[in-house]
Amino acid sequence: MQTVKMVVTGPFSSGKTEFIKSISEIDVVSTDSKITSENEREQKENTTVAMDFGRITVDEDLVLYLFGTPGQRRFDFMWEILAEGMLGFIVMVDSAKPETFREARSILETFRAYAPTPYVVAANKQDHPDAWEPEDLRIALSIEEGIKLLPCVAKERDSVRNVLLELLYTILEEMEG
Repeated sequence: MQTVKMVVTGPFSSGKTEFIKSISEIDVVSTDSKITSENEREQKENTTVAMDFGRITVDEDLVLYLFGTPGQRRFDFMWEILAEGMLGFIVMVDSAKPETFREARSILETFRAYAPTPYVVAANKQDHPDAWEPEDLRIALSIEEGIKLLPCVAKERDSVRNVLLELLYTILEEMEG
């Protein structure tokens, strides 16, 4: 049996924990902490401080280990640790919050610097009325044409599965190419 380590990263409140919870076959191991900042508390109660961990069995030969990173810069010391040994990563972007796009781009560049592994960008919260279209996000984030930028709703298992499959296909293409 082969195990594949994938990292799910992105800005604060972009949907990383929800993404992993939607697909994991085990209870997600989370290192959440109560939020202390008033600004952040308006958005959600808890934040990831070290990582989220989930697992999904694709078939009898392949198991994916999903590691979600903290989204806040004050916990970015965990990013490099979690990136070690990853075969690919997903950058989650909150499509309805343009004020987070610059941070998403910065995180993408940081992870590309850790390891030259395949990645995809998930345009999350596509069910939100203010969500930017994926092609508009591609322009806003300066994502090259060859990189997969996928619509996503992290609460929906099928949507999450599609993003993971696209990352797997991208990894396989690079391994064969």
